[in-house]
Amino acid sequence: MALSLADLMGVPTLNLKNMGSTRTPLTTPIDWVAVTELENPQAFLSGGELVLTTGARQGTADAQRSFVRQIRRAGAVGIGFGIGFEHQAVPPALIAEANRWAVPIVEVPYSTPFIAIGKLVADARSSDHYAKLERLLREHQVLARALLAGGGLPTLLRKLASMVGADLAITQYGGEVFSTSPSGPHTLHTPHDDDWHAVALSTGKRDASTLWLRKPFHDDGIIDYARGLISIELNNLIQRRQSARQMAGAVISDIVRGTLSAVDASSRLENLTINPGTKNMVLLVSADEDKFATLATMTLPTELENAVAAVMTTEGRNELLLVVPAQLGDPAVLGRALSRQMHDVGITAAVGIGGAYSQANGLRWSYFEAREAATRGLDVNVPERLSLTSLLLASEDVPMADMAAEALGPLLAFDSAHGAELVETLETYLRLNGSVASVADALTLHRNTVRYRLTQIAELTGYDPAVTPDRVQLWLALAVRRLSPPA
Repeated sequence: MALSLADLMGVPTLNLKNMGSTRTPLTTPIDWVAVTELENPQAFLSGGELVLTTGARQGTADAQRSFVRQIRRAGAVGIGFGIGFEHQAVPPALIAEANRWAVPIVEVPYSTPFIAIGKLVADARSSDHYAKLERLLREHQVLARALLAGGGLPTLLRKLASMVGADLAITQYGGEVFSTSPSGPHTLHTPHDDDWHAVALSTGKRDASTLWLRKPFHDDGIIDYARGLISIELNNLIQRRQSARQMAGAVISDIVRGTLSAVDASSRLENLTINPGTKNMVLLVSADEDKFATLATMTLPTELENAVAAVMTTEGRNELLLVVPAQLGDPAVLGRALSRQMHDVGITAAVGIGGAYSQANGLRWSYFEAREAATRGLDVNVPERLSLTSLLLASEDVPMADMAAEALGPLLAFDSAHGAELVETLETYLRLNGSVASVADALTLHRNTVRYRLTQIAELTGYDPAVTPDRVQLWLALAVRRLSPPA
């Protein structure tokens, strides 16, 4: 380790003598030894040196005091004054000025050559440097093994955190990739938070990759080495993420085009870890070519970590799709999280959200809903009321039961809770071609009662039976209910 003045004074062969105040500390490590006979050596000092001099240019008290002040301004560790040359003793003015500014000063006897002091300091520094290099090499090997053994970034980060004595985190595309701390930089209000130090990572992409170190931390050079390893692994992660999304996109593209059988589609979805037996919804973003590379490789927000991401190019559109289990949360909340993540990386495209349905055909319909929703112009566009007409026209295998449940669910719930007969009234009204008088006669009701029930139906479902398009929706919902009654 580096020597201090106290260490040098402990070497018997040097015969050094402390001439300064006992209150002046002598424990500051010496970086180097500088020998000078200049009146003002400040310009040639960088700080941390032990300055050795015989005082050849310090014949007056003013010169001696000026010399001490220059040494202090330069940030030197102290003064070693050689006697027996120009001065037979350390000048009192120099000692007084040194004590005034708390600059350590030692007497170097005539019999002790300056080179002996310089050699001891240099040998100690060299030994210290060699020990640091050995430690750094061992740390290099530890980090490389952590990565090559399959531990990935989490293991590497944990090893590095123990080496620097601080929590670490990595962010990419504005999102956190990994953190050793539960309160990583994703909680910062600005990227220049005083609690964290940022180190830019180079991956060859405009992904704003950053290594964050919680202050204070210790760095003996290992961070620069780790920085290179992390950059390589992040680039590998980007490539793997892009490949996985392209493979998922190929499967979903086939499903959207309807080229797969139901069995084959379900099997391929399961291979993507998508459960076709549960309800899934699609979040969709379409981006221009110059933004698509970023969109295709960006990290997902924490809220969407369990979503399956896919990239597709259809009809000239470059799209990022997220297949999200319905139980993951509110679609609008998830959409806003994705929108914020995109804004962080400079993408301002709209997010379209489809409805939540089961099976491959339900996923196909959710995709078309999301695609249509994304054209509405808002940052986040939730699905509009489902069109049973469009579903029936699209395919015989569409999730019609889900559509009917949305339209008739409020009526069934109301009838169950209040012992009402709104569903029966609606069926009768549609069967009798919308004649209030005929319904009143068929159900033995007053005409005003029928009108009141029709008003309730409109308020509960959002569909007015007196309006032809709404009447069609309700008729189709009842038809689906008859064909597929709930279990």
